[in-house]
Amino acid sequence: MVMPSGPSSDDAAGAPAPAASAPQPGNPLHGVKLETMITALAAHYGWDGLGQRINIRCFTSEPSVASSLKFLRKTPWARDKVESLYLFMLREIRRTSPPVHNFPPPRA
Repeated sequence: MVMPSGPSSDDAAGAPAPAASAPQPGNPLHGVKLETMITALAAHYGWDGLGQRINIRCFTSEPSVASSLKFLRKTPWARDKVESLYLFMLREIRRTSPPVHNFPPPRA
């Protein structure tokens, strides 16, 4: 049997894009580095507050960004907790900040 030479069903138009290059418009963590999350959480809550919210040694015993990164990159359950707290912090900041309205300027 001779195969048709036209485009197949798994060409670029029909195949799903690889996960690494797929746009993720609904994912608020897309493009946010773990280091950025840790730095923002430590700045917002402080290391003591961060250790109270997520009770792991990298936040409670001689905390630093470097030691936290080392531990969180190897420990998926802890990273999930950090990501969840980061999203909670963003929601909390958004909730407490005044609304911004971008109304058009009045006509003269």
